[in-house]
Amino acid sequence: MSAALKTDAVVGVVGAGTMGAGIAQVAAAAGHPVLLTDAAKGAVEKAVTGIGAALDRRVKSGKLDAEARDAILGRIAPAANLKALAGAALVIEAVAEDLSVKRKLLADLEKAVSVTTLLASNTSSLSITALAGALRHTGRVVGMHFFNPVPAMALVEVVSGLATAPEAAEQIAATAKAWGKTPIHVRSSTGFVVNRIARPFYGEALRLLKESAADPATIDAVLRDGGGFAMGPFQVMDLVGIDVGLAVSRTFYEATYGEPRFRPSPIQEEMVAAGLLGRKSGRGFYDYAQDAVLPEPATAPHAPAPTRLRVEGEPGPAATLVELAEERGIEIERDSHGAGHLVLPGATLALSDGRPATLRAADEGLDNLVLFDLAGDYRLATRLAVAPADQAEDAALTAAVGLFEALGKAVSVVDDPPGLIVMRTVAMLANEAFEVVEGRVAAPEDVDTAMRLGVRYPRGPLAWAHEVGLARLVRTLDNLRAVTGEERYRAALLLRRKSIMD
Repeated sequence: MSAALKTDAVVGVVGAGTMGAGIAQVAAAAGHPVLLTDAAKGAVEKAVTGIGAALDRRVKSGKLDAEARDAILGRIAPAANLKALAGAALVIEAVAEDLSVKRKLLADLEKAVSVTTLLASNTSSLSITALAGALRHTGRVVGMHFFNPVPAMALVEVVSGLATAPEAAEQIAATAKAWGKTPIHVRSSTGFVVNRIARPFYGEALRLLKESAADPATIDAVLRDGGGFAMGPFQVMDLVGIDVGLAVSRTFYEATYGEPRFRPSPIQEEMVAAGLLGRKSGRGFYDYAQDAVLPEPATAPHAPAPTRLRVEGEPGPAATLVELAEERGIEIERDSHGAGHLVLPGATLALSDGRPATLRAADEGLDNLVLFDLAGDYRLATRLAVAPADQAEDAALTAAVGLFEALGKAVSVVDDPPGLIVMRTVAMLANEAFEVVEGRVAAPEDVDTAMRLGVRYPRGPLAWAHEVGLARLVRTLDNLRAVTGEERYRAALLLRRKSIMD
């Protein structure tokens, strides 16, 4: 592996916005002299002031001493123009996410710096191959995708285009590691790793809303409190900006020539047309007015706890629920035969397999069927989604709610969507992760690292897939595809192949 840049090597940063300022701070904290430049008047001064304020907060909290703060700030200097970066060993651009803007900047940089200077782009999704295409020395152009806020987020995607020299990518990775980051190597492709694999987190939530399965607050709560995600998808979309999310969706859809998995949602289109952009406009999926009251997720009313539970066959991922029931003093009867159902008086409970409860009840002759959702960790989950079949008596749903309440879970009853909420989302996240590995965009271990560090998922999607069971995920995706008639749910070939051995 190539050695990291020495700490006396000058690092240039072009673009003094949030990302550029964060990169400059991290490079300076690692000991490098940093030259920061921006075409906008006063932008560099504003960035340095912001960096100083951030460092002051660290000093006040005891995480940094005043001497170290002063040393970091002392290593950051303004550069009047690109020519002032001539002596830099590495220049990182962090300007607007626009292909033509970045291509022109890189071409101008090539004229200003040495032929040995590494040129890195902080692009979050643009092709590194396309960015480097107009340059004479294309081998030195590498993607160096940091995540916001740069000082706090550990992940850096080191992206190689078709012409990127392996030694350049290796040196960038080594340098990122020396800066306290966790680099992963990525082949340039639409969305790289994190932004690509994360698309279903938002896409499936929007589809569930379009299907009237549940409201945004309930979908968010189920994924957050049941799935273990730090934030719900509608919360994140409001935070980022619904217009930004729509633009990203359109970019993915166009760049992949109409791949169904990345199709934008009409809901996004309508909200942008109405000016409902999220936090920045004061209203999105939620209302952010000063006196607004955030909606509560739908929660089933209290129901009595059962005294006994029959487990038919192997419950698979739901085995922890059986353990919890036993710990709560519920009498467990085990039957080695069966399909993993949990049977209560008047109700049969089953983990979602992608079919709506109503269809599955008809297929399996179980009129009082209630489906329950996957959880990130059934022991830690505080909320589960359930869906009763249309044929089920009210008592069946009451029995299911009583069981899950007895296990310490709030219950959200949803309107029988195929795949429920967490299972459907996890299946699609895992499927996209297998697509990334199949296309050799990144190594499997790097994929899981990226999603844990880049968007703070509770576990990597590949590891999660193996916990749930690859064959179970393929069956779920096949059922989703059959029920909806949509190709977006086709299982990745690698996932299907690996599932045979599962």
